[in-house]
Amino acid sequence: MKISYYMYILTNTNRRLYVGMTSNLQNRIHQHVTGKKGHASSYRIHTLIYFEEFHDPRIALDREKQIKRWRRKKKIALIESVNPDWVPIEIY
Repeated sequence: MKISYYMYILTNTNRRLYVGMTSNLQNRIHQHVTGKKGHASSYRIHTLIYFEEFHDPRIALDREKQIKRWRRKKKIALIESVNPDWVPIEIY
């Protein structure tokens, strides 16, 4: 069985963005929602609006780092290229 790795983008009601990487997207989102510490928790950033799936953790990590370096405008363009209305993505 191949393991998947995910680069993901979360937002909150103020459209603040958080970019991360994980091998268990559902569990990681749950950690953001229930977390007590950290940037995402402090700003209640736990709504998934974008993700990409990879089978190599190095590629997923490189993609996360790449997107983190982007200006906000470019991140928004990426999100809106597949999710123009910023509809929350449900992971089950």
